[in-house]
Amino acid sequence: MAVSQIHTRSISLPSRLHPINSTEFEAQLEKLKSSHSTTVSLTSVDTIISGLLGLAELYNSMDNELTQAPPSLEDALEGSVELLDCCGAIKEVAQMMRESVRALQSALRRKGSDSALRNDVASYVASRKRMNKCIKKSLKALKNWEGRFHASDVYGLTAAAFRSALLFFSSSSSPAAGRWNRVARLVLSKSAAHHGGVVVNEVGCVDLALSNGEFDKKMVQRSLQCLDSCVDGVEEGLERLFRQLVRSRVNLLNIVTNH
Repeated sequence: MAVSQIHTRSISLPSRLHPINSTEFEAQLEKLKSSHSTTVSLTSVDTIISGLLGLAELYNSMDNELTQAPPSLEDALEGSVELLDCCGAIKEVAQMMRESVRALQSALRRKGSDSALRNDVASYVASRKRMNKCIKKSLKALKNWEGRFHASDVYGLTAAAFRSALLFFSSSSSPAAGRWNRVARLVLSKSAAHHGGVVVNEVGCVDLALSNGEFDKKMVQRSLQCLDSCVDGVEEGLERLFRQLVRSRVNLLNIVTNH
């Protein structure tokens, strides 16, 4: 099936981060606050990506302010390590997701036996279980970290963005057999759909498809293609933020050295 026939998002990332002044910093901070105001927005891949990129801009601006008026360096240094650890853990989850998706896509393109395909599907499901264990562990660590920061400050917003990314990659749905096609079409066209009282996103759409013994191969391929596009965007957003967090830590260490 041609890519042009598949609903995918056009994810445009800025070529570099631009320093912004204090007024723009406050405006960007308010924008990020509003983006986390509803449960649905937290599960939207577009919102997750824009939130990660917005946070990278914020940390870039904070670096500029920090050179002029350093805050509590001890707290900032400790926080920088925790931010990098958490962001790195989410990057690993995203990488696992991408590798699993592409392995299953390759298996579906091959003209192998039904038993071989069932084994490939079983491998994907097993990978998702391992992934969810990693997500659960990261969410637990994040919960301990969240309690130390106000929800409206930069660290609090970072925690919210990390939580959103982790929840996007998790799977909490338990669908009834035979209903996933309708949900899949909604996800492919609207990014998320409600199913059994939970929001089903691109990750859940594939999980729904594979939960049935007999599935529509073409629909699964379309769902995987959509998910692959989403994972690419989230990975790039995470990488942009991770690089900025590294620069922020280096900047903090330089300030400590010069003081």
